[in-house]
Amino acid sequence: MSGTLNLIKLCVGAETVKDLTDWQTNPRAKGPDGLPRHVTRMWPKREAELLDGGSLYWVFKGVVLCRQRILRLDEVDRGDGIRRCGIVLDPDVVRVEGYPKRPFQGWRYLTGEDAPRDLTAGSIANDDLPPKLLIALSEVGVR
Repeated sequence: MSGTLNLIKLCVGAETVKDLTDWQTNPRAKGPDGLPRHVTRMWPKREAELLDGGSLYWVFKGVVLCRQRILRLDEVDRGDGIRRCGIVLDPDVVRVEGYPKRPFQGWRYLTGEDAPRDLTAGSIANDDLPPKLLIALSEVGVR
């Protein structure tokens, strides 16, 4: 995925990847097409690059744990005159190697070179493990 442009965002209100996937089954987390989406006030200026294979990487308690491919960006109208961006996501959640990330507001761009690698089959992807332990295991080569 090097060369790919992605987004990274804090997963507010969720402590585990399971919390995120559970939320995304809720009709309130879906667009009219039934796909999960995340609504934000800011519209990415680098839309074309994001839609060329980019993903949204989710940060849980200071650790990036998963990603979802960005399918498209939809305009969301909530009747208040504010143009919002609905980031429409692939429902498949891909676990990634634990990667520490300090708190920030909103979303940020993340290059493919800086993105954590996807976990492979047989990797440790246990939501019961604390995020800091997942990082430590990744640093010593246990994936």
